[in-house]
Amino acid sequence: HVQLVESGGGSVQAGGSLRVSCTITGFTFAHANVFWYRQAPGSECELVSSMNADGTTYYANSVKGRFTISRDNARTTVYLQMTSLKPEDTAVYYCAIPSGPVKYCGGHGYWGQGTQVTV
Repeated sequence: HVQLVESGGGSVQAGGSLRVSCTITGFTFAHANVFWYRQAPGSECELVSSMNADGTTYYANSVKGRFTISRDNARTTVYLQMTSLKPEDTAVYYCAIPSGPVKYCGGHGYWGQGTQVTV
């Protein structure tokens, strides 16, 4: 049974930092390409960042230079360090191992329950 559990969200003032975590169980973590998405009220599901099993990373232009994705294979956990946070970063953040193109958060594949980040 595959589970993705996010933690670490919360409220922070603009300019502050937060780190959200995603612990993955029931999946061969070393082979996992893991994605962070976010969704704000009234907005579409947005890809924020990703890290492939080989360490290749992707960042959306809106977060480049402010967010850093990393992974700890021993803890089967992926982290998203967010700095210089802006009000427009407010959203529910989801980690995911999608099984195809993502049209909405929580779609096909494996998804966490989401964690709220409020700036």
